[in-house]
Amino acid sequence: MVWRKLAGFWLLIGIVPAVASAQPAPVPQTARQALIEMFFSPTPGTLQKHLPDAMQAAMIKANLGSGNATPSGLTPFSQLQSHGQLQTFEAGPILVSFESPGANSKFEVVVEQDDLQADEDDIEVSFRAYKDGQSQLSGLSPRLIFGMKQESGVWRLGEITATFKLSLTDPEFLKAVSKWQPPLPRTASNANSSNQANAHTFNESATILAMRTIAHAEVKYAAAYGHGYTCSLSDLGGIGTDQPDDHHARLIDFGLAAGKKYGYRFALRGCETTTGSKFILTAVPTESSGGQFYCTDESAVVRNSSEASGVSCLNPGTSREVER
Repeated sequence: MVWRKLAGFWLLIGIVPAVASAQPAPVPQTARQALIEMFFSPTPGTLQKHLPDAMQAAMIKANLGSGNATPSGLTPFSQLQSHGQLQTFEAGPILVSFESPGANSKFEVVVEQDDLQADEDDIEVSFRAYKDGQSQLSGLSPRLIFGMKQESGVWRLGEITATFKLSLTDPEFLKAVSKWQPPLPRTASNANSSNQANAHTFNESATILAMRTIAHAEVKYAAAYGHGYTCSLSDLGGIGTDQPDDHHARLIDFGLAAGKKYGYRFALRGCETTTGSKFILTAVPTESSGGQFYCTDESAVVRNSSEASGVSCLNPGTSREVER
């Protein structure tokens, strides 16, 4: 009986390693998957993860990041999810598709060629844009080639090549040319005023988007660390740390964490005396340019006002909700 037990024991020892070794190895990430993760993952740090070591070192030297600490990806891409339907595809002819049902528009990134050679992969993409089912590029054929290369077992973006082709015989382009009307002459002062107006419009739109980004980051921060909202924008940032913590949460980029961007100064307050259950976020123009004052709170509803006070800005009687 003892010999039988010993024989069974040695048999079990021999079987366990065999079973363990039979487990399938994890499938390595493809260059295409790495490209999608780099630009469209909501996880902080994925952008820098797929940059070459030399580029990461240069960013660290320029105080744009340190180690694995990175800005929170590309905010404009992550915000697309709230404005329409964004899809990415790891196989097939379409790499990215974005549809905005409200605007009846669609944008696609198309894979024209995927040339994998050992540890290098050149992925060539073109672009399609539609409005009400009609192509919007009118003979234009912009293309990008993403040169991917493996470093330390990770696909990195080593180079980007851009090409641009304009077909002078494309029917859509010729149709657009036939309808084109030359602009009226403008004086230098009028042109300067127009440029300033465009800059104001861009800055205000970007500021509204930044306000919502910070407000959503506060919600994530409170859920992650359990002691309410923070009144420090730098707590929501995170340059210079290996792992996120309550003083380096890595939820917003370094510009917003510094409190100054798009010609506005951002500030958090109102959470010190309420055990972190509320907060007020304000955005004030850095120059007396007549820009709007913006504010929001834990509701993430952005309002604007001609007054800089966060309290009055949040008052529906003296402010209005923005729609952009």
